[in-house]
Amino acid sequence: MKRQFMTFCCCLLALGANAQPGISEMQQAQQNLRSTFFSAMDCAQVLAAVFGIIGAVRIYHNWQMGHPRIDEQVAAWFFAAFFMVLAGVFLRGVFGL
Repeated sequence: MKRQFMTFCCCLLALGANAQPGISEMQQAQQNLRSTFFSAMDCAQVLAAVFGIIGAVRIYHNWQMGHPRIDEQVAAWFFAAFFMVLAGVFLRGVFGL
């Protein structure tokens, strides 16, 4: 009885394995991921550039106005841009692209 049950379970597992997507579907999914990922990388780099430019203009304005403590602003804008660049590198490492 136990052998028959085990044989039945193995047959059900074999039927489930045939229902999985094939190689062409997996390659299509990988291609979709690559195209989406690289457009997201471009977006992250554009955002980093925008953060850098806006930060530079704001810091320059505050410096010209004579604000005494702009060090925190320099660090904040620098690390905002740096984070966007590193986020793209981290995601590339996680997805293996």
